[in-house]
Amino acid sequence: MSGPLFIDGIRAIADRFDGFILDMWGVLHDGQHPYPGVVDCLTRLKAAGKRLVVLSNAPRRVAPAKARMAEIGIDPTLIDAMMTSGEDAWHHLRDRKDPWYARLGRACFHLGPARDKGMLEGQDIDVVGTIEEAEFILNTGADADDEKVETYTAMLTRAAARKLPMICANPDLVVVHRGMLAICAGSLAQHYEELGGDVRWHGKPHRPIYDHCFELLGIADRSRIVAVGDSFRTDMAGAAGAGISGLFVTHGIHAEELGAPPGGHPDPAKLAAMLASHRFHPAAVVPFFRW
Repeated sequence: MSGPLFIDGIRAIADRFDGFILDMWGVLHDGQHPYPGVVDCLTRLKAAGKRLVVLSNAPRRVAPAKARMAEIGIDPTLIDAMMTSGEDAWHHLRDRKDPWYARLGRACFHLGPARDKGMLEGQDIDVVGTIEEAEFILNTGADADDEKVETYTAMLTRAAARKLPMICANPDLVVVHRGMLAICAGSLAQHYEELGGDVRWHGKPHRPIYDHCFELLGIADRSRIVAVGDSFRTDMAGAAGAGISGLFVTHGIHAEELGAPPGGHPDPAKLAAMLASHRFHPAAVVPFFRW
């Protein structure tokens, strides 16, 4: 199998695709600022008539995610639609049509920072303050960016002993925030499973959320759709599982691992080793999401 195409910008492959499914953190911005060239690239793709859907593993609903994107400096009118893992989890929890959700009680322990409280709004639940009072856990992540998974071991051990179901509203393990890696809800959920806990995952790389994006894109020919992301575990695996091409952005969560200098390509040997450890390959590799 031939390796992926190394490109300097999206212009090299733009004609191959009509629809773009874009990751947010690590591709469009770092939590505080857009990455270099992002706004220009979105503007050019939009002008070319491309359909652009942002798919984020953010543990919050679409409206606040769009608002935050605007605060950071990316005009939401540059994209056609957005979907988040938090939105998907919120609807499942509210509707309870899924048998797993239908079995949940009403007493919810929210594991996550105050900024994610929007996930609790509009829900017929009772928010409790301790694991001992809870009937299930809504996991949106760690309370602070500098915390470690081990900080939560005692709490999660007590929860596993009580066999509390956990909703994971963000399957990412880590995220780049202000140039540093911070753990996400996925790391806590993964640890909970290791302790014997039952977790329901929402977001990338799971297929249902891609099917929703296909509806938002309205493009029948899947060969004309590409997913852009900086994570092999979620973005590239999700693209492969959904049967579409992947475009791997190296200046994201894997940048240090790949020896990628700012704005430059990764070390070829390190990238080759990473590719060899996965059964799927991206169609192309680019330093940043730039034109």
